[in-house]
Amino acid sequence: MSTSVQQAIAALPLPPGWRWRVDLRPRRRSLGIEVTPDGEVLFAVPADADPYAVAAAVRTRLPRLAEEVRRRRERPAEPTKELISGTSFAYLGRRYRLRRVPSADGRVRMHRGWLELPEPMNAEEGARKIAAWYTERGSEWLRARLPSLELRVGAVARDIAIADLADRWGACTPAGVITVHWAVMQLPPPLVDLVLVHEMCHLKVSGHGPGFRREMRLVLPDADRRERWFAEEEPLLWRGRVG
Repeated sequence: MSTSVQQAIAALPLPPGWRWRVDLRPRRRSLGIEVTPDGEVLFAVPADADPYAVAAAVRTRLPRLAEEVRRRRERPAEPTKELISGTSFAYLGRRYRLRRVPSADGRVRMHRGWLELPEPMNAEEGARKIAAWYTERGSEWLRARLPSLELRVGAVARDIAIADLADRWGACTPAGVITVHWAVMQLPPPLVDLVLVHEMCHLKVSGHGPGFRREMRLVLPDADRRERWFAEEEPLLWRGRVG
């Protein structure tokens, strides 16, 4: 089956120079497409999928995929932070400067417009502490925000969590648990909502086909504008790399 799907996709007018692969996943119910950080396209395909139906679905998404591959290939290097006083950190779209302070409990905290990081502390430990702060603070915000979005989407999440998702910004399990990357909390609220609504729509529709796009636009009529905005902001997100 994998070979048949590969042949069907290879017959499409794929842009020159594309790197792509097919991954058969018996537990999947629909086609999934992922673009890796370096621009490789991964087609996650149900084991019993019709190769021609897969190819037809891929064909409809080629323009969006081509744009995403181009953007990933042109992405600047991952941001690196120096954990010294005065370094800027974003939270919900606002900028706060870092201040190194003596601390008995070793906790990061927001105080009078400053993000305070205890010292002495090495860079790697400091990065972990700041990520933990985003996780704790972001969890509170997301849990407060979720109920109003559930009403708009018309679906209820079993739970919501924040974690380091590596190269993904959000995830939704078949059991209905939504997870958001802690770095997303650096974004303005309209873009955090975009990530949340994207994952919540998967509670109703699997995959990213026309049905999924309809659900997104029902909840967020300006979803396309927000996605373009997100594409501009996403390369700037700090994910814990320190210098």
